[in-house]
Amino acid sequence: MATIPPEYYHQMEAIQAVDFVLVELTLYLDTHPNDREAIEQFNACAKESRRLKKNFEQQFGPLMQYGKSYSGYPWQWDDTPWPWQV
Repeated sequence: MATIPPEYYHQMEAIQAVDFVLVELTLYLDTHPNDREAIEQFNACAKESRRLKKNFEQQFGPLMQYGKSYSGYPWQWDDTPWPWQV
C-alpha cells in the first residue's frame, strides 16, 4: 500500500465533521421541522459536504460506490486505500 499523504487525512476529517453535523441536524429537524435557521444551516452544510467530497475525489479518487461517485480511467475502485480503510 502506498504512503498516504497528510492532506488525505485532513480532507477526510473535514468531510467526516461536516457529515456528522448533517446527521445531527437531520435528527433535530425531524422533531423541529419549522426551524428555518436549522434548515438554512443544514442546506449550507450539505453544500459544503458536496464541495469537500468533490475536492477529495479530484485528488484521491472516488469516495462512494453505486453511482454516487465517478471513476476515472482506468477503473479506480481497485485502488487502495478505500475511504473506510483509513
